[in-house]
Amino acid sequence: MPEPLEPIVLPANQPPQFYRGGAAIAALRGDETREYGPEDWVASTTTRFTGGPDGLTRLPDGRWLADAVTADPRGWLGDPHLRRFGDSTALLVKLLDAGQRLPVHFHPDDRFARAHFDSHFGKTEAWIVVGASGDDPTVYTGFRETLPAATVRDWVRDQDAPSMLEALNAVPVAPGDTVVIPAGLPHAIGAGVFVVELQQPTDFSLTMEWRDFLDSPEQGHLGLGFDTALQVLDTSGWDEQRLTSLIRRGDDEPAGRDATDPAAAELLAPLADGFFRAERLFPRAAPAGTLTLTPGFAVLVALGGAGTLASPHGETPIARGDTVVVPYGAGALELSGDVTVLRCRPPA
Repeated sequence: MPEPLEPIVLPANQPPQFYRGGAAIAALRGDETREYGPEDWVASTTTRFTGGPDGLTRLPDGRWLADAVTADPRGWLGDPHLRRFGDSTALLVKLLDAGQRLPVHFHPDDRFARAHFDSHFGKTEAWIVVGASGDDPTVYTGFRETLPAATVRDWVRDQDAPSMLEALNAVPVAPGDTVVIPAGLPHAIGAGVFVVELQQPTDFSLTMEWRDFLDSPEQGHLGLGFDTALQVLDTSGWDEQRLTSLIRRGDDEPAGRDATDPAAAELLAPLADGFFRAERLFPRAAPAGTLTLTPGFAVLVALGGAGTLASPHGETPIARGDTVVVPYGAGALELSGDVTVLRCRPPA
């Protein structure tokens, strides 16, 4: 009889990147700082676009998580998930610490990814801001006004970064804020912003502002050519009212759509529902000091304090800086203690 599946505390997984960052990840995890370690891919079954094992999570027992899921998809994901997504986890979670501003870029939607990358998934994503430093921590989301496609093509051809950035909405952010980034939406993350990012499980980034970041324009358009890549770019205007469909404001306490329950609060705007789910869990605020987590594949990120995850088979300590992958087969879990946890899940 196979061993019962349990929550697994994961080591850091920081594939090389082209931009600086990582100090905030190191501070959260208590690890050594890496200048070019700005992303920690948590519970990842996704590889870098360039191929090879970079990006994949290796479990403490030496197996790749992707291999473990493929070997026991029902145990890891459960039958309802398998019927919708097959043996894909349908989720990638990252810790992302921008040590410098990221370039202006966008991502393909599912339809474009199927046509051009032979992938079931595009790359809609969302950010949960967990840290912000510097004088003006800012993210950039969507063009302020609708732009002619020819204007954008000219900016990309000339690598007119000031015009690209000026055309975007500059949105100041603070810890507790969340932002959903639909596929196609041009965006960037400013220096000093530290997020937990949920996304569809791909590495498709179409980078309009490639100069000074990437080695070649081919890396920017992923071999498609910019004429093709820009077909999926959203050039429509996003005014303040429209941005409210993407952005939720919060603080260091649980907040979101269900702020009536301080123990378990949904964090993301409804636009995210078809792609992923995120909650902030604070079991100490629950009536019995314990939260029951329903069975299902999940990724946990502990932001503060310490507590315990109890399953029918045993207990797993969880404390600030821990990242944990939870298989469906672990069953219902009891989270207790003075701990604050982000629970990231695939769509319902």
